[in-house]
This record gives sequence, C-alpha cells and structure tokens, in this order.
Amino acid sequence: MSHRIAVIAGDGIGPEVLAEALRVVRAAGVDIDTVHYDLGGARYLRTGDVLPDETLAELRGFDAILLGAVGTPDVPPGVLERGLLLKLRFELDLYINLRPFTSGPIDCLVVRENTEGPYVGEGGVLRKGTPNEVATQGSVNTRMGVERCIRFAFDLAQSRPRRHLTLVHKTNVLTFAGDLWQRTLNEVAADYPDVETAYNHVDAACIYLVESPQRYDVVVTDNLFGDILTDLAGAVAGGIGLAASANLNPARTGPSLFEPVHGSAPDIVGTGRANPLAAVRSAAMMLDFLGEADAAARIEKAMTDVIPMSGTTSELGDAVASRL
Repeated sequence: MSHRIAVIAGDGIGPEVLAEALRVVRAAGVDIDTVHYDLGGARYLRTGDVLPDETLAELRGFDAILLGAVGTPDVPPGVLERGLLLKLRFELDLYINLRPFTSGPIDCLVVRENTEGPYVGEGGVLRKGTPNEVATQGSVNTRMGVERCIRFAFDLAQSRPRRHLTLVHKTNVLTFAGDLWQRTLNEVAADYPDVETAYNHVDAACIYLVESPQRYDVVVTDNLFGDILTDLAGAVAGGIGLAASANLNPARTGPSLFEPVHGSAPDIVGTGRANPLAAVRSAAMMLDFLGEADAAARIEKAMTDVIPMSGTTSELGDAVASRL
C-alpha cells in the first residue's frame, strides 16, 4: 500500500534532516508517494505568502504531512508560528500533540492538548506604546477539547504496561481552567478503572522531570504547559536532537502532521552537524499512525544502536538505514 505524504522541508536544517528521514522510511520498505511544498520563512520573505488557502486545501488530501523545521532570522516572531504551524493545527483539527521520551532515564509519553489554551489568540492590547499599556492573553478551554484530550491519554495509558496517567496543571492558581481539567479527568477515570491516576502542579513536574523522571508513564496537560514540559523532557531524555512529535487528528478527518521538535538552526546549515534522529523518529511515528507498525518498530529498534553514535547528518542517517 502506498501512502501519500506531503513534505514541508522548510528552512535551515529542515531539508537536511528530512532527507535522512525519508531515506530511512524507504529503507524500511514502506512505499510512499511524496509531494514537496515550499513553505516557511524563505517562502514568506520571497513572496509574502505563509499558507495560501489553495495550498491548505491540497494538504487536506494527503495521508500525512512530514515537516522539517521552519523559521529564519529575518521573519518577525509570530508570523510563521500563527500563520503556518498553528493554522495547520487549527484547520486540520490536530488536537493531540504526542511526544515520546524513551531514552536516557525517562520512558514516558506526553499528551499535550494542541488547539486550545492561550494559543488560540484570545486577548488584546490597549494604549500600546504608552506607560499605561494593557495587554491581556486568555486561556480558552472547552469541555469538549479537554475531554477528548484526556480520553486519548487514558486510552494510551491503558495500552502500556504501567497503566499510569498523570495530569499536570496549576489548579491552585488557575482555578477555572484547572478545575475543568481536574473534574474532567476525575469523571473520565470512571471509564478506566485499571488506569492509576495522579496529579502534579506544573512547577513540581518540572522538578520531578529532572530529579526522578522515571515516575512518569503517560502525562496529560494543556497547550502551554505541554509546550514547556516537553522541551524540558527532551533535554532530560538526551537532547533536542532526539525529540520527535506527532500532531494528531485521531478522528482521521484529515492528515496528521509529524515533525521534530527542534528549530531550523540556521547557524549549522550545511555543516553536517544537524542530528537527523528526531526527524527519523517523527517519521517512524508517522508510519505507526498510518498502520505500518512493523516498519515503525524496526526503525525505533535501529535507532537504539545509533543514538549513542557520533557522526554527520548523513552518516547517522546511513547508520539507521543500514540496520533496516
């Protein structure tokens, strides 16, 4: 079976790491039909386009999207984040951000709600540029959005040997949003009596991730806290060069998007120093979601031998591919 994959290599090291990821996918014996899209900072600087509506319409027709990295120093902050990355999440209903951390002292999965919270853009500014400036940025949480994220996390925890789920929030200060998350988790937990649950404040969770990350199995959290926690977990689990992610539409009403967590790193473009393993792991997550579980597992197994190795971008890609 052939899978149609939209490839957004993006900027900086994005094309370098995605080239290795695609090579590994093909070495695993998976038939993919790829279409490359020129999106990112370079495209914006050249044409002023971020994500045209006609391109978004085309992307809806693919089985999955594989993204390298986007961003260039000359593009103002927020242009690509809101116009490309968040637009894809909202328009394609990629409401689960799943990030695995399975190296070093940690073996856990973080389930981050991906379409609500402070990232929806609610808020505004008054008297900008004056001494009396006021800026507000609200966190939008819906029962539907919270519950579907929590149910996904429970399903995931139930499929793992430990069957343990930790909610991370800040219920003692964010008493409205935090209460919604805690109440929803408590109610949904009744449908999963075999899953043990726990709660940590987000500041405590940051300490635990550093001091005793082995306590975590599956973590569920909101958009902002998940963004912060997963970067920290990536550092604990071997560095950002190994951190992969999936932006999932579990209902499969459109394609899901898979990407390494790292940025475009323009300072090392062309040097061979970019670690492609986060992109390779993201591609393995994509294959697993597409039903190619055997190929995904073989790629993950091959990576366990390669993670401790040093080498150039292409050498590390070669090392994974040769083990397949």
